[in-house]
Amino acid sequence: MSPTIRAAVLAACFTVCAMPAAAQVAGIALEMEPNTCDRACLEGKLEAYLQAMSDGAVSDELFARSVRFTENGVEMPLGNEGLWATTVSPRGYRLIVPDVTTGQIAALVTVQEQASSSATGPQRAAEPVGMSLRLRVGRDGKITEVEQIAARPERPLGPGAAAPSGPFAATGAAVEALGAPWPGYLEAVPAGERHSRAELVEMANAYFEAVERNTGREYYPFTDDCLRLENGIITAGPPDAERPNRNGCRRQLETTLLGAVTGIRDRRVVAVDEERGIVFAFAFFDHRPINWSWQLGELFKVEHGQFRRIEAIFIRGPYGMCSGWSTYAQCRSEEVQDVR
Repeated sequence: MSPTIRAAVLAACFTVCAMPAAAQVAGIALEMEPNTCDRACLEGKLEAYLQAMSDGAVSDELFARSVRFTENGVEMPLGNEGLWATTVSPRGYRLIVPDVTTGQIAALVTVQEQASSSATGPQRAAEPVGMSLRLRVGRDGKITEVEQIAARPERPLGPGAAAPSGPFAATGAAVEALGAPWPGYLEAVPAGERHSRAELVEMANAYFEAVERNTGREYYPFTDDCLRLENGIITAGPPDAERPNRNGCRRQLETTLLGAVTGIRDRRVVAVDEERGIVFAFAFFDHRPINWSWQLGELFKVEHGQFRRIEAIFIRGPYGMCSGWSTYAQCRSEEVQDVR
């Protein structure tokens, strides 16, 4: 770890450790109740949530009466809007990051959705939808917050029309084609080699800093075998026999993604798994010249102060939009938030 990033990590750790009774969210101290849901409990809540969404069943046993729900940055009633109206099966990919400190769980998953191609078009066969998902579980074991990004396949608008094309036209199918998450995500880091929460939060921020307004001379803490997957597609990794010209995670930033992202804001770390060295964050990647923003959920596997795996599910949204979970100032900020 470079002296610059190490100093930042130590400063972040000092700030967090100096106030053990509070969580730091964009510089504001928030009181946090102790979590009573362990790793297995949180993972069970996530599966129960996905089954409930498929069944269209909002129960008092699973959800708090005050539960808050957003999909793609829009707050809606829970139970009959967004994927709650169209999911027919919870079956799919699971890459889960439980945070036993805060009682939150974040994940990259797929579910099966069945929808019409337009308001009057034919019913389509069930299709996989990629999701970046966060749940918060209260002390009583009930889900109090639901935040999800739904990356649906591009669909034709009416009978006979062609579906729009693009690099991420069928995110759910591409994610499911991976089969299962990389096994290394499930490996525990030896106790003496684990990063603290503050260090993992700062590492996520280091990635955003490297990508934002990149000049090719930033700090790039990547292992030589680092892979980055975006919407189920490997977009950076070591060259191989099939892709001899593919750029690795570091080289891609040094040579090709120069100034592509004009801002990364609303950086919200929502789950940290210190045992496995994984951190999950939501953020917006702004592209000012082409007037759109990527709304994403992204996770990082960190080993010895370097990124070994990066995986994200995201959608294209209106330029400058917000998550629905931050204040306006936090939405516009490029400072990282440790959301507790």
